[in-house]
Amino acid sequence: MKVLHIDINHPLIIEQFAELGFTNDEDYTSSKEQIEAKIADYDGLIIRSRFTIDKQFLDKAKNLKFIGRLGAGLENIDTKYAKSLGIFLAAAPEGNRNAVGEHALGMLLSLFNKLNTADKEVRNGKWDREGNRGIELEGKVVGVIGYGNMGKAFAKKLKGFDVEEVICYDTKGGVEDENARQVGIMEFQSRVDVISLHVPQTELTIGLIDAEYLDKCKKPIWIINTARGKCIKTKDLVDALKSGKVLGAGLDVLEYEKASFENMFTDDNLPEAFQYLIASDQVMLSPHVAGWTVESKIKLAQTVVDKIKVKFESYNEVQS
Repeated sequence: MKVLHIDINHPLIIEQFAELGFTNDEDYTSSKEQIEAKIADYDGLIIRSRFTIDKQFLDKAKNLKFIGRLGAGLENIDTKYAKSLGIFLAAAPEGNRNAVGEHALGMLLSLFNKLNTADKEVRNGKWDREGNRGIELEGKVVGVIGYGNMGKAFAKKLKGFDVEEVICYDTKGGVEDENARQVGIMEFQSRVDVISLHVPQTELTIGLIDAEYLDKCKKPIWIINTARGKCIKTKDLVDALKSGKVLGAGLDVLEYEKASFENMFTDDNLPEAFQYLIASDQVMLSPHVAGWTVESKIKLAQTVVDKIKVKFESYNEVQS
């Protein structure tokens, strides 16, 4: 098989594909149009998020048998059309779920203990102990929206913190486990102190957390988002921060990110809502790196290799 790699990943993916008898070509700089012009020559494609794999692209990929994406989701691929063409899709949520779980917990603990603010103040010669008095996770109800690989990893990390309960909400039934109890939306919104988002970006989840959703939460809440930026309406979040409905937010992802996740803005004009987030001591920000660890880079590559190997060995398509 001939495989085209269009995003730089851990070298083990190329090394192990070579061991399977695959031919690996690398092209990390050509435009989407240039890649389209030659994609018919390839059986496999390995990507992260450099551009969207749409119907037009897939129509030109006459011999494509698989697409491997080194990330948790497949939202940059027209999955329905790809599957109709018989193309195998391999994402790798197993590869960075632990990293995401740790990052979400780290953001939550940092917010609760005002570590970001305290660090800046001490560096500037300010010693304010009372102003930096924190709160504890013990006794809180933590709510997880989306209880798949990422949500389960986060819930597992909460063991040992003596939270009152971890509850989860998911459109798919029967996902609860020993770390979280699945509930309906009404119980979820009436009980949570903390909401952590772990959903893919879909038509149902874009704008999920908006003013209406927040108004239905009975308590003031804390929000952590390590999923996708467009799942939260930033303006509504800012209004809730101002009113006290939201006590704090840890945002690894932002509504304003480019689809490639490599940059945030298309111009130099910062949205007003984002300017508020930057200035607020109630907010912690990171640049879409929750799943971006030294270890997850290896795990993501290995997960994709393993899925493709199993799939094509079973069809006797691996060439030696």
